[in-house]
This record gives sequence, C-alpha cells and structure tokens, in this order.
Amino acid sequence: MENAAVSRAAIPDSSIAGFSRRKLWNQGARCLIWASAIFTCLLLAFIIGYIFYRGVPYLSWELLTSQSSYVKKTIGILPNLLNTLYIILVAMAVVLPLGTGAAIYLTEYASNKKLVNLIEFAAEALTGIPSIIFGLAGMVLFSEMFGLKQGILAGGLTLVMMILPVIVRTTQESLKTVPNAYREGALAMGASKWHMVRTVVLPNAIDGIVTGCILSVGRIVGESAALLFTAGFGLVLNDFITALESSSATLTVALYVYASERGETSVAFAIAVILMTLTLLLNFSANMAAKKLKNV
Repeated sequence: MENAAVSRAAIPDSSIAGFSRRKLWNQGARCLIWASAIFTCLLLAFIIGYIFYRGVPYLSWELLTSQSSYVKKTIGILPNLLNTLYIILVAMAVVLPLGTGAAIYLTEYASNKKLVNLIEFAAEALTGIPSIIFGLAGMVLFSEMFGLKQGILAGGLTLVMMILPVIVRTTQESLKTVPNAYREGALAMGASKWHMVRTVVLPNAIDGIVTGCILSVGRIVGESAALLFTAGFGLVLNDFITALESSSATLTVALYVYASERGETSVAFAIAVILMTLTLLLNFSANMAAKKLKNV
C-alpha cells in the first residue's frame, strides 16, 4: 500500500492533467462520431420515408401496366419499365464480355506492368467523371459520327462507356484474390494458360465478378443524365427492335419528364418508389449472390 501511494505521488501533476485531457478528447470524439452516424441515419430514413409517403398512394396496377395517353387522359409507365429492361440487356450484353475479357488479359496475360498500371489508372479516373459528360460524348460519337438515332442502342452504348471501367476494375480485383498457388498447381499439372484461367481462376473469382455486374445493373437503373442526350424522352410503348432507334425514356428519364415537364409530381414520386425498390433489390441480390457463390 505504501509503495502504491509512493508511485502515485511520483507521477507529475502535468502527466495526470494530460491524461485527463486525452480522455476527455476521446470521449468527445466518440460522442461526435455517434452523433454524426445517428444524424446520417435519421436523414436517410427521413428521405426514404418521405418518398414512400408521397409515392406509395399513387402506385397502382394501371400505372404499372399501361402507357400515357393524351386522348384517354391516362398515365402509365409500362413503356419506361420495358425501356429500362431493354437498356440493361443492351448494355450488359456488350460490357460483360468486353470488360471481363479486358480484366482477364490485364491480370493474367499482360507482361508490360507499366501499361497495366496506366490502364488501371485511366479506368479509375474514368469512374469519377460525371455521367453528363458521358452523355455528351455518347451523343457526339454515336448520334453525330455513327448516325444512330436517339434510342436504346445509343443509350446502351453510352452506358457501356460509363460502366466498362467499373466492370474491368471489379473483375481485376476479384481475379487478384485467387491465390497464385492455384495457378501454379494447375500449370504444374500440365494445364494450358487458358485452361487454367477457365477452370481454376474464373470459378474462384466468380463471386466478385457477379457482384460487380449486379451493382453495375443498379447504376444503369439509376442513370438519367447520360440518357437525356442519347436515349431520348419518348413515352410511347415500343417493341425491342423499334426501341433501339426511337426515342425511349427509361424510368429515371420519365421521372424527370413527369416532375419538370408535366408537373405530375405524384407520378414522379411513384416512379421514385419503384426505383428505390429496384435498387434495394439489386443490392440485396448482390450480397446474396456473393455469399452463395463463396460457399459453392
């Protein structure tokens, strides 16, 4: 007891005061972090709740299964739902083999490390470019130079430019997670380079690849700025072939049209509810797919 008292007495008052100040700063920082997190969650809950409060009462089967008509004085978003599906199919059909093939080459075959680093840097830089710039570039490239009309094809190819860097980088990171011992073992057993990639590397990286693809679909669903110049504002129901080169508005573009051009804020909020639900389902599907494929 005497030794403990002597030890406490030997500690300078300045050290005790410094320890108290550090403890006070730590507690203050912890409270600030918790307050920021709670405020963010409350703000997000308020935004989601307000959108659902304004949009859910206007959701109806007629809205989802009909098209807008000035003659019948009806409003429907079936064309926009189909256009969103069409543009997902066009964009993913092009970007998936292109992006996956590029990532496989950069990770497994490319020997010039400086070139690989340059391409990776360029891909990461492209992911930060505003989507409206991609829309302007797509309009100049596909509409003016190649002569494509506004429609699903021009819009889908514009989205390919936008999400290609995302697919390449996510696929690369997934391929890099496969241990080199797997590659060396397959090659030691006499497998060719492509056979090793196809049967060893890709199956072990499929979870990350699928997750990246699903998240890219979510970005396509929520994109509007790039499609204003390329896909158009058309609200008419078209089949897939006709929609390729005719003005076709997706859900996000339709939300803009109904909110700003027509003043139908109730319909805009209903579309916002659908978009938020689709985004939630896509993110949930990405997480589930990643967990399932990791266990395979």
